[in-house]
Amino acid sequence: MSKKRGLSLEEKRERMLQIFYDSQDFYLLKELEKLGPRKGVISQSVKDVVQSLVDDDLVSKDKIGTSVYFWSLPSCAGNQLRNVSKKLESELQSSKKRHVELVQQCESLKIGREDSDAREEALSELKAIQEKYNKLKDEMGQYADNDPATFEAMKEAIKVAHEAANRWTDNIFTLRQWCSNNFPQAKEQLEHLYNEVGITDDFDYLELPAVIPHKQVQEQILEATR
Repeated sequence: MSKKRGLSLEEKRERMLQIFYDSQDFYLLKELEKLGPRKGVISQSVKDVVQSLVDDDLVSKDKIGTSVYFWSLPSCAGNQLRNVSKKLESELQSSKKRHVELVQQCESLKIGREDSDAREEALSELKAIQEKYNKLKDEMGQYADNDPATFEAMKEAIKVAHEAANRWTDNIFTLRQWCSNNFPQAKEQLEHLYNEVGITDDFDYLELPAVIPHKQVQEQILEATR
């Protein structure tokens, strides 16, 4: 024996609506959950089915005191369907009007764009110009590093990086002097620590370079100063 097929959502909606139409009465949710199984709608799904009907304005609900009542009359459903039909008809007419406008616009755009030898020649020339433009643009990009504005920006970035490096060098010297004055008994331990972090005897201020560094060094300087 084949297993009985369950009701679809639409079938459940129709059967719950029939409860309202037959009685034309007001119900609490718990009452509907008792009536639903009589129409083949299990009580656990009644709440969701009724809420879907409320969302579609096929069932009304209102809170009276502490209770929420649901109701629906055949006349209300008819008005709702007529309103939906009217709205869809209006949207259909707007779509038809828009379709006509687009067809007319398409036809007007075709004027002057008919296939011809002159048009093909113009398109071919345009393509060649675009390819030449892209080639020149790429070539200009190769000389970007020699741009005067870029060159000046590099010089300024080097100056900023140089000042920043020496400012930190000055801070390190100040810190070393403070440590020497306050912890003279730990001189050897401090010297060992300095060497471990790269502060050796030849540690000193940087001189400003006379020439612009290699491009890779430039990029590192710019990145460090951002």
